[in-house]
Amino acid sequence: MQARNLNLAASGLALGLTTVMLTGCGALSSLTGNNEVTLRVVAADYGDNPENSSKGYWKGLATAFEQNHPGIKVQVDVYSWSEVDAKVAEMVKDGKAPDVAQIGAYADYAADGKLYSADELLSVNTEADFLAPLAEAGKVKRVQYGMPFVASTRLMFYNEKLLTDAGVIPKDAKGAWQPKSWAELEAAAKKLKAAGVPTPFALPLGREEAQAETMQWMLAGGGGYSDNEEAYSIDSADNVKTFEYLRDKLVAPGLTGPVEPSKLDRQAAFDAFTRGEVGMLNGHPSLLKQAADKGVKYGMAPMPTSDGTEHSTMGVADWVMAFKTGHKKESGQFLDFLYEPDNVTAFTGKYDLLPVTTSGYRQMQAATGASSTQLKTFLQALPNARLYPVGKKSWAGVSEDIKKNIGTTVQPGGQPAKVLGEIAETARKNDPR
Repeated sequence: MQARNLNLAASGLALGLTTVMLTGCGALSSLTGNNEVTLRVVAADYGDNPENSSKGYWKGLATAFEQNHPGIKVQVDVYSWSEVDAKVAEMVKDGKAPDVAQIGAYADYAADGKLYSADELLSVNTEADFLAPLAEAGKVKRVQYGMPFVASTRLMFYNEKLLTDAGVIPKDAKGAWQPKSWAELEAAAKKLKAAGVPTPFALPLGREEAQAETMQWMLAGGGGYSDNEEAYSIDSADNVKTFEYLRDKLVAPGLTGPVEPSKLDRQAAFDAFTRGEVGMLNGHPSLLKQAADKGVKYGMAPMPTSDGTEHSTMGVADWVMAFKTGHKKESGQFLDFLYEPDNVTAFTGKYDLLPVTTSGYRQMQAATGASSTQLKTFLQALPNARLYPVGKKSWAGVSEDIKKNIGTTVQPGGQPAKVLGEIAETARKNDPR
């Protein structure tokens, strides 16, 4: 499955917009002597410190569900993003799959026949409530197994003070700075460097989320991970040109800062931005609060493109799935409860993410306040966004390959055509088309 255009008009929503994820939890069910069912759920932690850990959300959700469903207990284990996928994989390998998992990928489990389909689990109303493009992205061979949990799009953030002091933004400018092309971005980065900004443009191609930064630049260069026929196109001419540009025009002139892109992780780049050390970088909604908490005055703009024309932007979704543990009915009841509008927006509001349901979407649109207004900027990017090719069983391995190797393409002497070709060859070999 290719990264799909999120054409919200196809979902029947009159969104009035022109232009941001859930991961899962695993559960192992067991029957007690009084026929009480215990659902085991495994989920990812979206917090960046103990105080805002996702454990609080899941504990409250489980307690509320149990009060309305006598005879069903819910045990939730929350793990960091760095370990949750591996934890679930280990459980499945040991024959102890959780009942419900909220993680980053579902296709390999679906292809192996280990998951219930959405229509086996959910009520008609819940299943119909998913935004259509996200529901489509959750399908393997036209059957939905992955249920989107949260979504996000990506925008370019910039430090208004640094850009104004460097002369990129006129001091009397009215309105947001909206660069259209890579040429404008490069010119701004050069002015920032001349003004002594440590990192004019942060380029995090380290392991944490290199696959996201990679896709953003590929799309802005007219390429992507897959073509219109849903086949991998990682080594396309457009993608090769994109990484040659990064190597020669941003990294070589020292416009990406003192840390090698291959060694720079996403959160480290965010932290540097909140310290006032970064002029520009690509970011997701969680950066809104992080920057605001540190008093950084920032602006946001769509990612500039190679030729200045509008290209697809990147959307990301995290996924919920239910394993065939024999608790289909109970898992379905829990998932119906999870996707009630108030429960959806309670989570997305806490972590500045986007809802994946029509009802949650409308509830967010109706929200007021500065935080909601800023988040709606990301919401506006959904109609033109594309997702990772998550429906491919091979995607998890391809993503790992990108994390390990993509940073070498922009190093001095890096060989984008060779590296992208090797990644593409392995991807195609493992893609069961």
